Amino acid sequence: MPKKEILVIEDEKDLFELIKYNLEKEGFNVFHASDGEEGLRLVQRKHPALVLLDLMLPVIDGLEVCRRIKKDQQTASIPVVILTVKDAESDIVSGLEVGADDYITKPFSPRVLLARVKAILRRYEESTEVRKVIRIADLTIDSVRHEVKINGEDVQLTRMEFDLLKFLAGRAGRVLTRNQIMDGILGEDAVIIDRAIDVHIASLRKKLGEYGSRIVTVRGVGYKFKEP
Repeated sequence: MPKKEILVIEDEKDLFELIKYNLEKEGFNVFHASDGEEGLRLVQRKHPALVLLDLMLPVIDGLEVCRRIKKDQQTASIPVVILTVKDAESDIVSGLEVGADDYITKPFSPRVLLARVKAILRRYEESTEVRKVIRIADLTIDSVRHEVKINGEDVQLTRMEFDLLKFLAGRAGRVLTRNQIMDGILGEDAVIIDRAIDVHIASLRKKLGEYGSRIVTVRGVGYKFKEP
């Protein structure tokens, strides 16, 4: 089986070398761009399995790089993970809203980096399959029958709650902003009251019982459905 290729777009040489060393030890092929313009060229030419993207880049900044990757039909399916300094919540939200799939805060340990990269690649591989029924332990979400069951028992949800659960669970492990969630459920042109998503989340958590705790609040960013 060919090795998966990972593109690291990072202008700090020492950090790139650390990332490269640890990823190559795990069997990945790693290549590098030191600015946003070069990074975009490599994405187009090599179509890597995943992009690790610093936000503070010369020539073209990381947010614009991510936006262009995700707007291009040829590259939109490539997962992009932003690298950002700790507690830069505005950067994290901005990155997720232009299409980034996840983020890793600096400084990070090599073990955390490897675990996150593997989890994201695994999620993408699973999501390439058509999934009409989502099963997470004893929770079943059937998109065709519009049913949710826990231990075989029906869970009565509103249409909004069902769509919200399906959207989050179908992207389990991925951090999603409120805007991404509402755009995914209602469409980008929908007008909703700010923070209305929080009310629906609270109701959904209550109806899901023990599974409600899998819907995790990511402070300053949004929500994610915790993987098993």
